[in-house]
Order: sequence, then structure tokens, then C-alpha cells
Amino acid sequence: MKTLQLLVLFFAILSGIYAQQDIIPVADNLVTKNIPALPASDITEINNYTESRSASFASWHPLRKEMLISTRFANTNQLHYVKMPSGARKQITFFDEPVYTAKFDPLKGEYILFLKDNGGDEFMQIYRLDLATRSVNLLTDGQRSQNGNITWNHKGDQIAYTSTRRNGKDRDIYILDPLDPSSDKLIVENSGGGWGIVDWSADNSRLLLQEQISINESRLYIADLISGIKTRILPEKNERTTFNGIGFSNDGKGIYLTTTRDNEFQRLAFFHFASKKLKFLTSTIPWNVDGGTLSKDGKQLAFVTNENGLSGLYILQTSLNKYQAVPELPPGVIQSIEWTKDSRSLAFTFTSYDSSSDVYEYNTDTRKIIRWTESEPGPMDLSALQPPRLISWTTFDGKTISGYLYKASSRFVGKRPVIINIHGGPEGQFRPTFLGRSYYYTNELGISIIYPNVRGSTGYGKTFTDLDNGMNRMESVKDIGSLLDWIATQPELDADRIMITGGSYGGFMTLAVSYMYSDKIRCSVDLVGISNFNTFLRNTEAYRRDHRRAEYGDEREPEMTAFFDRTAPLNNTDKIKKPLFIIQGGNDPRVPASESIQMKEKIIENGGIVWFLMAKDEGHGFRKKGNQDFQFYSTIEFIKQFLLN
Repeated sequence: MKTLQLLVLFFAILSGIYAQQDIIPVADNLVTKNIPALPASDITEINNYTESRSASFASWHPLRKEMLISTRFANTNQLHYVKMPSGARKQITFFDEPVYTAKFDPLKGEYILFLKDNGGDEFMQIYRLDLATRSVNLLTDGQRSQNGNITWNHKGDQIAYTSTRRNGKDRDIYILDPLDPSSDKLIVENSGGGWGIVDWSADNSRLLLQEQISINESRLYIADLISGIKTRILPEKNERTTFNGIGFSNDGKGIYLTTTRDNEFQRLAFFHFASKKLKFLTSTIPWNVDGGTLSKDGKQLAFVTNENGLSGLYILQTSLNKYQAVPELPPGVIQSIEWTKDSRSLAFTFTSYDSSSDVYEYNTDTRKIIRWTESEPGPMDLSALQPPRLISWTTFDGKTISGYLYKASSRFVGKRPVIINIHGGPEGQFRPTFLGRSYYYTNELGISIIYPNVRGSTGYGKTFTDLDNGMNRMESVKDIGSLLDWIATQPELDADRIMITGGSYGGFMTLAVSYMYSDKIRCSVDLVGISNFNTFLRNTEAYRRDHRRAEYGDEREPEMTAFFDRTAPLNNTDKIKKPLFIIQGGNDPRVPASESIQMKEKIIENGGIVWFLMAKDEGHGFRKKGNQDFQFYSTIEFIKQFLLN
């Protein structure tokens, strides 16, 4: 509590300093171009929306009903220890960089394994934190390799993990005793960057592995740890179907998984090794089963569905293959589910439109949901928030496209300006969650925000997800063109004041809409966006290139090269007539900074209006609060100048 009070005082003093000055200072780690001096006069009101926090589940303690969570109390997300529901959050990591996936050792809970990168470069390294001494030890090579997918064996003395250290491109499987770094051993060499570890067999002799070819195609393998030989089990012959592993059954007779075989959506299924037959378990649920986890005793399997963006949570009794929905679950989105060692409680992270993410427990004995954390919204007034509305419109080829509309505060009258915010992926999906600082736009600026799920989005069936592949790429942009026409028919929305924004692939969409529909928008904000798929595919990190080619197309093929050049925003900057704000992380391994820099320079060369912001210590989006705040302040100024005026 004392730490929180000191932080509140610090930000109050900081706000006071800014208020006494005329402008918000630019930190040394930021590179800016054409961004005007930002006035500090409104910073107190703005900061009502920058101080909200969230929490996400990380790991259960193996012996006590206590847990690790991730939350932020200063500049970055760090690990915190929580001993009971609503208990104090005791911070246990203190790094400048955010800390990611964390797991207790499964025997005594005396140490923690976690992932951390450097400056957003995503070259994750595995560290061991000894709780008694608070010493931190690097377990992986510390070089330009990506390590992760930490999976404990059932004995609790070894982990399997993936790494690209061999050549930077292929994701291999290693085994390590975290208490003896010299035990590190390469077990399975793989080809490609799409490999992951699902589970150990009960006798610790085999690993269940998964290879992702594309969003709509994945395969499952069994790797023998003595011979190092891996054998494909699903599918036996190549087919464009997903097979996503959950884990071995406790009796070792098969595996649980989700699959789109013979269905538009992912169904929960069981594969029997001896008969080689799949048994589908959730055929009556007409939505994706996004994933699941087996209880430690193997008697229960918790799984989560995606029902038009909202989550359903179910518990399946494995002896009967019968499931029931968890009762009294409010509308929202669930992530990070994990059973306690006694198989009686399930932890999960939950968020809704009026609550940032927090950690909950479902107790299977009492059938009650218990809240473990209650993250502070800061000074933000949550009472004014309105539930997002599911909307739909008919696009250019007669298909129905949907999205969510977050309406401007009801205290604003007349037609409201609109921000269209396009998700990345492209195989992503906007789901109705807490907007955090973006509620400043709805509550204080009177802007309505639409989050569309254009063709190519997940959650609406595998056929819909495939509609934008390869040469069909620009049809997803046309879905936004149809949304612009739909806005013009809505009496509460102002079709003359529309801003387009999005990150990553959503950044490409933003740039493409900016040149294809320049006459229908006021301005646009591109975050870490792709400006030319040819240069993007040549420069993105090698471990992800083949997976991206499966979605976008292969730039090495002449016909595809020509299509990419013809449709590239970089080659159509002369058609961008409205102001553009480009935001980029200097260490981005996915969409390299060169994509944004070349776009910025071309706009300037053409005499267009462009603002530019790059954080030298960030990657694929800003994760540090100081950088996020400056991005927010400058975006608000851009909106005031070009959308509202």
C-alpha cells in the first residue's frame, strides 16, 4: 500500500511539473518528426485514463493455494506474489523490461522460471529466480535466440523448451534441469519456426509436439526422448486442418485436442492411439473451442469457447466425456486457465468492457467463482461506460461483416466522430474487452469507436479466416470501405469525421484505407504497420517468415511480387491526401522499423502531412508506461487537430 501511495504521489508531482511547464518533454529514447510541442494544460484530465492497472494469472504454487500474477506498479509489468483472494500483491521482480511467462517449480515452489527480452526484441531468454535469495540466473544462451514454451515434466526435475539458437530460423526442442544449466541438451531438431511443446507423457519418455503451418493448418507429433525420433500422428496425410494439442490422457491411451476436421469451428476431441480414431466431444457447440487444460488427476478438462467474441467456460468429466458450463460467468473474455495441483480449483484471467483483466478462481467443490485480484481503474469514472454493441453490415460482395461499437458518452449530443480501429494478425479478432485509456476518446472527446472483424479474422469459421489470403488481400480493405458507407447511414455517427487506426497488420489496413478511401476519412494513425509486403517478408525475423508467407503469399514468386508492389501503401503514397501519424518500435522483430521509416520518408517526399514517433527501446508496440503515455498524449493532439477540428 505504501508503494502505491508513493507512486500516486510521484505521478501527482510529475503532473504538477508538467502543468507548471508549457509543454510535455520528449524523452531521450524517443525519435520524433513533425510532432508539435504538446501542451501540458490537459495532462491532469488525460492522466485519469493512464493510471488503470490490470492483472493476469501466471502460476499456482505447488504446495499452497497461492499464486503468481503479472501486474504493473511502475513502468513495466512484473511478477507479484499473492497468498490469498484479495491479498496483498508482493512484487518479486524489478526489471526495466517487462517479465513474461512465469512458472513455479512444481515440487516445492522454491524457485520460478520466467521469460524476459531486451527492449522489445522478442529474443526471450529463460531465467531462474530463487525465492529464498532473490538471485536471478540466466539459463539460456543470452544471444539473438528466441526461447520459450517452458513445459515441466511430471517428475518435476526437467523442463522441455523451444529455442531458435541453432540457426535463428528453426525452432528446436531442448531439455534442461533448471538447477543444473550444464544439463542443457538438444533433443529434437526441427525445420521451421512453428514448433511448440504441448505435454509430456506420464512416464516422461515422450513429448507431444505441435507444428503450426498456418492459422488453418497444424500437425501433431510424438517425440521419443531416447531416440530423438518424432512421429506424426495427426493428420496421417497432409490436409488443411488444425490439430491443436491439449495433452496426454493420464492412462496414456490417447490425447485431447481441438480440431477443425470436418467442421468450420474447432471442436474438442479425443484421439485414441490404438484405433487411430478421433472422437468429437463438443459438436453441439457452434463456436470455436479455443483451448483447454487437463486437471492434474486427469479426471477433468476445462475448456474455453469463443462465442461471437465472448468466452464460455466449461468443465468436462473425462470418464463420461460430459461437460457443463461454469455458472454465473458474466460476459467477458477468459485467458490463462490452470488447475491447482489438487485438481479442485481452476485459475483464469478475465476481462470485460467495464473491468480491466483480473485473476479469478473457479472452485469445483462449491461451484463458486472467487476473485483474487481487483486492479485499480485509477481516477477513471467507470459509471459512464456503456456496453459495446455488436454491429454488422453487408460488404461489397454481399457477405456480412461484424464488429463492436463503443459509443461516445451519452453526455455528447449530435452526430459523433468515429475512430475505426482495425486489429492485427491478420488472423486476430477484436473481442469486447476493457479499452483502458481509449475510454478517454469516448468519455472526454465524444468519439465513438468501431472495432471491425473483417474477412480473415478468426472466430467465425475457417472459411471466413481464409477469405483474405494471398491475392484476396485487398478484399479485406474493401470491407472497411463498406463500413465507411454503413457509417454514413447511421444517424448518430458523423461520416465526415472518421479516423482509421490499427497496429501491425491493422497498420497495413490503416495505410491501405488511407490511399484507397482518402476522400472518406479525415486522418489515420498507423502503429507498427506493414508498408510493403515484399520488404516486410524479406526483413521480418527468419523464424516467422514461412508462417507469414502461408498467409500473405510468397514474395519470391513473380506474380506475388507484382501484386505486393501494386498494392503496397508505400507505392501509393501519392493517393494519401489526409494527415498520417506513424508510430513504431525501434527493435520490432515482426514488422521492422524500416517499414515505417520508408513510409514516413515517402510521405515527406510527396509533400504530405505526417507525424512520426519511434521508441528506441520498444518492439512490436509500446509496453513501457512512459512511452505509452507520450504516444497517448501525441495521439490526442493529432486527433484534436485533424479529426475534431
